[in-house]
Amino acid sequence: KWGFVARDTGKPVYLLCNADESEPGTFKDRLLIENDPHQLIEGMILSAYAIGSERAFIYIRGEFRKGYDILCRAVEAAQARGFLGEKIFGTEHTVDIVVHLGAGAYICGEETAMLESIEGRRGEPKLKPPFPAVAGLYECPTVINNVETLACLPHIVNRGVEWFRSIGPEQSPGPKLYCLSGHVQKPGVYELPMGIPLSELVDDHAGGARPGRKIKAVIPGGVSAPMIPESGLDVTMDFESLTAIDTMLGSAGVIVLDDGDCIVRAAKNINEFFHEESCGKCTPCREGLDWTGKILH
Repeated sequence: KWGFVARDTGKPVYLLCNADESEPGTFKDRLLIENDPHQLIEGMILSAYAIGSERAFIYIRGEFRKGYDILCRAVEAAQARGFLGEKIFGTEHTVDIVVHLGAGAYICGEETAMLESIEGRRGEPKLKPPFPAVAGLYECPTVINNVETLACLPHIVNRGVEWFRSIGPEQSPGPKLYCLSGHVQKPGVYELPMGIPLSELVDDHAGGARPGRKIKAVIPGGVSAPMIPESGLDVTMDFESLTAIDTMLGSAGVIVLDDGDCIVRAAKNINEFFHEESCGKCTPCREGLDWTGKILH
């Protein structure tokens, strides 16, 4: 995304942090924001310097009021120390960060809908091209990265690219924050290499199924990702491997269902969420989710 951003257009370049963590089963960004907001701010300063941006935005989910307050205080503290503002660290570089609280709409996690929301319009996706890197916020070149990506930057700068690439598989290198929830004994956020087997993640780290229960299926990447039956849990958690079995890594929100769960009821519950959160712009989503809900019911 950084390499794609349009340069020398005569327009300002904007940086946007996507903190609208609305995918059910996902709670890693909230953890980073609430426990180490300065790690995110430092990553944004590095990113802004790299792309030549002087104004950055954090778009945070409307329900994250605690995280919003923490971020606002952290930005003020960084400004007071001279880490943000004009001529930071004695250079000619200026970086300002604006924290923008959303209104609780799932669709605003989609980057073009997020841009519409920041500009004060209804949160609806826009057609691409043009891509945000060419014409994004206020029709200016814009880079949009998520919280986890930006939080990695200080560590990559301090330890080097080769250190980062030495973690995980060659095609999908680096560490990953996995969110474990559902019917496991030890739910939570686990930082582990990309490419870890799903069975190891669920059984060894999250403690496996509850006593007397057996795992029936696992959602690997938030509820937008198709479920994997218990027989397929030897798959590794990386983009290529999950795509090969017709699902996706997505937000790495791993939700475990055991043999006490009804898959049809789970699918109906997921469908109702998306029906409620549809922005109504596209016919298959607006009309189709209503009909699939009736069919599942």
